[in-house]
Formats: sequence, structure tokens, C-alpha cells
Amino acid sequence: MEILRSLTKGERCVSDIMRELGMDGKTAKHHLEVLERAGIVESRIVGKKKVYRLVKEVRIEISPPPCRKFIVTVLPKTGCPS
Repeated sequence: MEILRSLTKGERCVSDIMRELGMDGKTAKHHLEVLERAGIVESRIVGKKKVYRLVKEVRIEISPPPCRKFIVTVLPKTGCPS
């Protein structure tokens, strides 16, 4: 979830995400690859870096007790009103 939150601020490369979230490179790359396969993020090469950006809107809710389950909804990205 923290990677998704980071990407809401704009494009990020793995080293940006590592620095911002205190995450090691292998873990960051793994999670970004999973998000890319799911179609939630896209990547492109800029120089020697792979840059990721959100392409879907992700809404995460927690259901009320007693279940306390995460409810994840993935929608086409629409942009945020100011």
C-alpha cells in the first residue's frame, strides 16, 4: 500500500521508492513487478532507470468488525479534483 501511496505523487524509480519507504531494492522491485503484472502500474526506461507510474485508481477499505477484511477496488485512473 505504501508503494501505491508513493506513486500517487508521480512517477518514481526503484531507488526513489527505496529511499522514501526505507525498503530494500529486491523487495521494491518484486512488489512493483506484481503491480505491473496486475495492470495497476506501468513502467518505462529513462536513461538507466526504470520509472513506474500508476495507471489505475486503487481504493482500499477495511470492512467493519468482526470480519476486518481489506476490500480492494481497482478502477480506471480518473485524476483527482483539486
